[in-house]
Amino acid sequence: MNAATRYAIVVGAGPAGLAAAEVLAEAGWRVAVHERMPNPARKFLLAGRGGLNLTHAEPLETFLDRYGAARARLEPAILAFTPSDLRAWAAGLGIETFIGSSGRVFPAQMKASPLLRAWLARLNALGVTLVSRSRWTGWHAGAVMFEAPDGARSELPAATIFALGGASWPRLGSDGSWTEAFRARGAEITPLRPANSGFTVTWSALFRERFAGEPLKRISLRVGEQVVRGEAMIAAYGVEGGAIYALGARLRDAITTHGEALLEIDLAPDQPLDILAARLGRNRKDSSANRLRKAGLSPAAAGLLREGVEGSALPADAEQLARRTKAVRLRLTGVSGMDRAISTAGGIAWNSLRPDHALACDPNTFIAGEMLDWEAPTGGYLLQACMATGRAAARGVLARFG
Repeated sequence: MNAATRYAIVVGAGPAGLAAAEVLAEAGWRVAVHERMPNPARKFLLAGRGGLNLTHAEPLETFLDRYGAARARLEPAILAFTPSDLRAWAAGLGIETFIGSSGRVFPAQMKASPLLRAWLARLNALGVTLVSRSRWTGWHAGAVMFEAPDGARSELPAATIFALGGASWPRLGSDGSWTEAFRARGAEITPLRPANSGFTVTWSALFRERFAGEPLKRISLRVGEQVVRGEAMIAAYGVEGGAIYALGARLRDAITTHGEALLEIDLAPDQPLDILAARLGRNRKDSSANRLRKAGLSPAAAGLLREGVEGSALPADAEQLARRTKAVRLRLTGVSGMDRAISTAGGIAWNSLRPDHALACDPNTFIAGEMLDWEAPTGGYLLQACMATGRAAARGVLARFG
C-alpha cells in the first residue's frame, strides 16, 4: 500500500473516535480526527466529574449480558478489548486504576482530565492530527465534506470512521443530526431514544417539596421478572439513578406500548417479611412514621409508601404494612427528555453493518460508538463498548486495506 492510501479520517473526537485513531496511527496510518466542538472528548470530561467510571470488574460473562439484545454484535469487539485490557491500556498512559466496592473501575485520581491529557499526548506523538471546529456536512462526489471557520473543505481518505455519538447531552456535541444523511446513504436507522434517563411520576405536592433530591438507598426494584438492587434518586419530576437506569429499556418499552409502567420497589430487601413485620409490630402506640423509622426506613422511603398506587392510607396491621414496604408500586408515566439522558438507545441498525464495522452500502465507511444501535446501563459498560467498537472499526480498516 502506498502512502496516499494509508490516510484515514475519524469524525468525532470522543472515546470511540480517539480509540480508532490510536489503533490506526500505531499501524502507521496518517490520521486526522475532525471534531466540531472547540475541544475533544467533552462528554468524557463531563463523565469524569463523577469519578470517571472506566469499566467494571465483574466476570466477563456477566459483563457481556449487560448489553442485552446487542450482546452478540458487541461481543467480538469487547472480547478483543476486555475490561482488563482497558485497565492495562490506562496503566500504559501512566493512569493507575482501582476497583471500587461495587466492582466499578475508576482511575486512582478520580478524574478524567489526567487520562485525557496523557491520551492526547500519545496521539500527538503518533502523528494524529486533531482538527477542531470542523463540522461534518456529508458527502459530495466521493469526498467527505466539512465546514470550518475558514470555509468548506473536502477530504478524500482511503477510509472514514464515524464516531459521532448518539443524541444525549446535545450541548456537548452529540445531537443525532447525522441520522438523515446516513439514512439517505442507505443505512437503516433505529430511532434514537433516551437511555439511562429518569422517568416521570405524578408526585403529590407535599412529597415533591419535601423529598425531591433525596436518595433511596439499598433498595430492590422489579419490573416483571427482572430484579435490580441498588440506589435511586427522587427527583421533582419522578425517579432516576443507577438502579432505575438498569431497568430503563424495559420501563421505556412498557410506557411506549401501554402509556405507563408499573415499578415495584422493595424498600427493605435485606429484611425478610416476617422479621420486618415483627419490627413494625413493636411499639404499636407509635405513629406509622416512627414505626417505619425504627424498622430502618429513611424518611424518604417512608414517605414513598404513601405515593404508591395502593393509596396514601397506611395499614395499621404490621404484616400488611410490611408487605407494602416490600412491594411499593409506582406508576411511571413517561421518560425524561433527551437533554437529561446519559446515553442513547437506537442508531445505525446492525443489519446495515458488515462484521468489520463497515457500512454494507459503503465499505469504506466504518461506524463506532453510540452511533450503533445498542444500549447499556451505567457502571462502566458505556465507555467500554465505545472504546472497544472504536478499536474494532480501526481493525476493520486495517483488515480491508491489508
